[in-house]
Amino acid sequence: MTISEAPHTTSDTTERIPLSFNQEFLFNFDRGEEEGPFGPKYNIVCGWRVSGKIEDAILQDALNDVVVRHEALRTLIVRDGDDRYQKVVPATPPILVTHDFTDIAPDGRELRAEELLVDIELGAYGIRELPLLRAVLGRFDDDDSVLVLIAHHSAADEWSMRLIMRDLAGFYAARTGHTAELPEVTQYKEFARWQTSEAGQAASSKREYWREKLAGGGILATPTDHLRSEGLPKTTAWHRFWLPAELTTKVLEISKSRRSSPFMVLLAVYATLLRQTTGTTDIVVPTFTSGRGQTRFHDTVGSFFNFVPLRIDLAGCDTFLEAVDRTRATCIQAWSNDIPFAEVLGVAPELMLPSFADDRAVCAFQVFRSPLATSESTGDLTYSEIHRRLLSQAAGGDIPDGAMWHLEIDSTGDIVGTLGFNSNLFEESTIVHLASEFHRVLESTVTAPDAPVQWT
Repeated sequence: MTISEAPHTTSDTTERIPLSFNQEFLFNFDRGEEEGPFGPKYNIVCGWRVSGKIEDAILQDALNDVVVRHEALRTLIVRDGDDRYQKVVPATPPILVTHDFTDIAPDGRELRAEELLVDIELGAYGIRELPLLRAVLGRFDDDDSVLVLIAHHSAADEWSMRLIMRDLAGFYAARTGHTAELPEVTQYKEFARWQTSEAGQAASSKREYWREKLAGGGILATPTDHLRSEGLPKTTAWHRFWLPAELTTKVLEISKSRRSSPFMVLLAVYATLLRQTTGTTDIVVPTFTSGRGQTRFHDTVGSFFNFVPLRIDLAGCDTFLEAVDRTRATCIQAWSNDIPFAEVLGVAPELMLPSFADDRAVCAFQVFRSPLATSESTGDLTYSEIHRRLLSQAAGGDIPDGAMWHLEIDSTGDIVGTLGFNSNLFEESTIVHLASEFHRVLESTVTAPDAPVQWT
């Protein structure tokens, strides 16, 4: 059965669906619906360059199809005192905004596309503005456009955004006379139910792993430039940078030789930097997993990502390769014992205490690699995700608290990096220096991985 023939499902609007553990975790940073993870700035924005003629009306219909297909995009989080739950509502058309960029010369289109992403990230999109998906189309000419999708982060993660684009392209193709098959989809509410009814019962051995692994440890929180108690206005700024392809080549060579992933090697670089700057060998760094351990949820749109603390012991490490091996062992253990972060905190309640200090904040680290294709042809359209973004910005999508690294290897082989940070806690100069120091340590370690590391 093709996509266009699939029946549009209906939902029981009286159904009270439990929150997922991820959504419950976000309530730790809850500041109502004007700020924080349920506010209008906690959004995820992704852009694609699209080749092929796009008809606005057909694109709108395809967007409607996506909202019907994925219930998470039309789900309310209901607060009723201490009683919190989700409720799916009927589908309504998402907003589609179009721009005429036909006056932009071909050599200026890449920059204009990135500027559009920055402009959109400055916007505010409330959690009550259903559906929690909208789109902006900028048309350079009849065969070249930039398409930006915006979703509230409580309803979608980065994996979800690739799913949404895949499905949108499929629905568009089906509505223009092409055959486009999409897999059956399990709804996010089924994930939330599974977590609350079954997942916790099967995690006792994994909880014991975290109890032992994190005993006596705490997140290595980053010193801030401003005290929390100063009460400065909060925005989230984004510093963007890139690291050259020759360093990526070295990262990949080390990954292969140590049976590691690029994430493990880059995390070892960051752990080395932290040891150099703090003097401690007990490195506890938070990162994220996809939270999609079960294959039946691989095509589900929702907020799945899970916060995971990685504890790396660098005591006695003399070379960078030893640091990679220690990091690899930590990651493999953590992935095999991945459970919702709330359950980790249940057995390691002191883990986050360092980050609550007035002059400290959490700095999470992630290297994102989606298993989904980021460049694809469907019907008459070919789309390619915009990874290479180099424009920093003073305000954008929100980080609930602290700072966050995001590294990704783009199609040129460069590592494209972003450091998001709360401007009420950090000065831009501090963040720029941190990125520069990461570059320095990356270059020194991956070009001579067998050489003794200078730890001070």
